[in-house]
Amino acid sequence: MTMLTKWGATLDRSCPLPEYPRPQLRRESFYNLNGVWDYAVTPSGEEPEVWDGEIVVPFSPEAPLSGAARGPAKDEYLHYRRGFTLPEGFQKSRVLLHFGAVDQIAEVFVNGVSAAKHSGGYWPFSADITSLLREGENILRVTVRDNADDPTFAYGKQRYKRGGMWYTAQSGIWQTVWLESVPEVYVKSLRITPEFDEARVRIELETALESGAAITCDVRAADGRSVMEFGSRRAQGFDGAIYGARAAYIGGCVGTACTISDRRFGVPALGTMAHSWVQLFDSEYEAFKAYAEEYPHNCTLLVDTYNVLKSGVPNAIRAFNEVLRPKGITHCGIRFDSGDIAYLTKKARKMLDDAGWPDCKITVSNALDERLIAGLLRQGAQIDSFGVGERLITARSEPVFGGVYKLAAIEDENGTIIPKIKISENVGKITNPHFKKVYRFYSKDSGMAEADYICLHDEVVDDTQPLEICDPDATGKKKVLTDFTARELLVPIFRGGRLVYQKPALDDIRAYCAQQLTTLWPEVLRFDYPHNYYVDLSEKLLKIKLELLNAGGKSQG
Repeated sequence: MTMLTKWGATLDRSCPLPEYPRPQLRRESFYNLNGVWDYAVTPSGEEPEVWDGEIVVPFSPEAPLSGAARGPAKDEYLHYRRGFTLPEGFQKSRVLLHFGAVDQIAEVFVNGVSAAKHSGGYWPFSADITSLLREGENILRVTVRDNADDPTFAYGKQRYKRGGMWYTAQSGIWQTVWLESVPEVYVKSLRITPEFDEARVRIELETALESGAAITCDVRAADGRSVMEFGSRRAQGFDGAIYGARAAYIGGCVGTACTISDRRFGVPALGTMAHSWVQLFDSEYEAFKAYAEEYPHNCTLLVDTYNVLKSGVPNAIRAFNEVLRPKGITHCGIRFDSGDIAYLTKKARKMLDDAGWPDCKITVSNALDERLIAGLLRQGAQIDSFGVGERLITARSEPVFGGVYKLAAIEDENGTIIPKIKISENVGKITNPHFKKVYRFYSKDSGMAEADYICLHDEVVDDTQPLEICDPDATGKKKVLTDFTARELLVPIFRGGRLVYQKPALDDIRAYCAQQLTTLWPEVLRFDYPHNYYVDLSEKLLKIKLELLNAGGKSQG
């Protein structure tokens, strides 16, 4: 027998829970998608041909208020579908689709195109669907998988087999679904931190670029702030400076001080004035004034040549007031290259704000690395961007690449490949023999990378069948992969002495790098004690390697 409260009995199925669901960043452009959807439960993740009936969102199919007959069993898929038409005048620029929570693994489709994938039944997620929308009615579809007995995910006290301490397992969409319209540049998230000792709060905003993508940087310690590459003068030669700047840009830096990389590759050239500019003039103020007159729309002044707080910042404010303010320019900056950066930036921020320059940005440099940057931010340093020099481009923490390469195989006159191996007392210097190829395995459920797999060049991985992999350093640790996708990583560049590869544009390479990083678990990416990312050898390749090791490196034949 199902018992309902008076509120449940009088539920408006067309729009349950109509209120705005988020306590922060409420926007007037709120379009609630709760209500009656189509649903189906199937053994496949493909779009159903026949739908089982109607379900009221945001109630789990197991809940009576949903009106659904049942929820998915283990290894079944739960599908949702509904149409929507944007109200007239709703769209300002970007349209965001929000889900309060979907239990457990979800993929969202808009007009048949995948718009988002998410794993985690308790966390909200969003997608920018602007490019997927069409005139008139749009079709929104969600595919969900939920294994309540899988310890990989947080599941609370839910089990398929209820009883004792275990509750009835819940699945599917169980929080509000809604749309909102935002401008090209908008606030994505807000973080408020009380600073009791200073009797104030610190407000941190995560914004979005004009492309609608979040402002992020693969120099992750910067916590969303811009990072510039400043290491040319300490790079290993001019090639190291030029190509190092290119690599830094691909890795997430917003630009470089190496102007040749701008001319050659299109890496944005960025920077500030030099100490020598300040020293060239009779006074610091004259140097700042001349620079502001020459570069009014790109005016970042270096304030630590003499005394930061007594002359540098006051003279910068004076130059801003006398040169920039009459022109109506409010965007400018200062840079620190020495001193106690946490202390100085806090003091400078207050001086700038008190003087009416809240939009003046603070940039810092001086032998920074990811741990120093993270430490500065923990101390509450008032920093908008970082210039990182030698500890980025010369990789101070790992100054050499920890790898070797040797001859792996030769091909005789008959076309037979003869594997070769380098043996060493140092395990890390023992090579993998033969002509090889590399696969990367991705989970179909989460889209995350599970492991890499090195095999012989003529081996083919069938990702429709389970595959057992093992830890190459501890072969007793094994794992069977199921429901995965295999992708070859190696791409031929030269074949038969001819170039067969079309080089992508630099920004395409950068975007690909950023996208691939999203497929790696945060535990693998953390700075300290990261989780191992496993690279396994195929059974055939491992057998050949062990045979060569046992034979002292000589091929048997």
